[in-house]
This record gives sequence, C-alpha cells and structure tokens, in this order.
Amino acid sequence: MIRIGLLSDTHSYLDPHLFTHFDACDEIWHAGDVGALTVADQLRAFRPLRVVSGNIDQEANDLPANQRFTIDGLHFWMTHIGGTPPRYNPTVRPTLQGNPPDVFICGHSHILKVVRDPKLANMLFINPGAAGKTGFHVMRTAIRFAIDEGRIVDMQVIELGKR
Repeated sequence: MIRIGLLSDTHSYLDPHLFTHFDACDEIWHAGDVGALTVADQLRAFRPLRVVSGNIDQEANDLPANQRFTIDGLHFWMTHIGGTPPRYNPTVRPTLQGNPPDVFICGHSHILKVVRDPKLANMLFINPGAAGKTGFHVMRTAIRFAIDEGRIVDMQVIELGKR
C-alpha cells in the first residue's frame, strides 16, 4: 500500500499542519501553482514529491507541465489546468478522450472535486481544491488517499481552515 498526500494551489503558502496530516504518507503530489520554490523544497525534504507547474509558476522553475505515471497498475495523469468533467480544458481533452488515465488529477479551479467520469472509462477525476491563502475559495483543502492492489482506497478530505 502506498499512501499519498495531494494538494494544489499553495500560492507560496505551505500550511505547517500539512506535515502532520501527511506524516503517514509515502509521497506528496502537488498539482501546480506552487508559487515560491521553497514550498516544493520543503515538501521534497519531507517526502518524495511529484509536482507539476501551474499558471503562476515561472518557466524558470523547471517544474514539468504534466506528469504521467503508473503505480500498482493504475495510470495517473497530473496537470494543473485540466477543467472539470465534462468540460475539460481544450488542451487536455483530446488526450483524455484518446488515452484516458485511470486517475486524472488537476488543480487551478480552487474547487475541491472528486468524481468518476463514466464517459471516459469511469476515470477518477480529482481536484484537491486549494491549500493556499490566495484565491476565492473559502476553505483551504487537501486530500489524502492510498493506492492498494490497483485501487484508490481510504480517501479523506483535509480541511485546513478558512483562507
């Protein structure tokens, strides 16, 4: 079993409570809009980090725009601006339709959403909301889950407090 801590849209603010919430996690995934690279550095020092760049992240930060990877037989795609089912971003829609992952993760909207898309092979869509203090969201959120024998299990929403 692999335990994952998932967050997005920190916008240069890393809530210190995340380290407690993610203490049992094996990896941390950040779905973009990291902001200051010190956020990524702190997360990377804490646990192995998979991260993508967001629209506020500078091109010089060397963060990839997308990550596609497989863990325990599950295919993941993480990007920042992905849209939401069924209104996916036009830049990702053709790839989603032609080669959907098992799990599609994005940020950007600051809206927490976990839903299956029956039109795309029952793909699991996950947006962890926003963990930072910048934006229109009211509650700062993150997600914790596990990957076990090719399944997503024990998913929990973490509320970090009001923005």
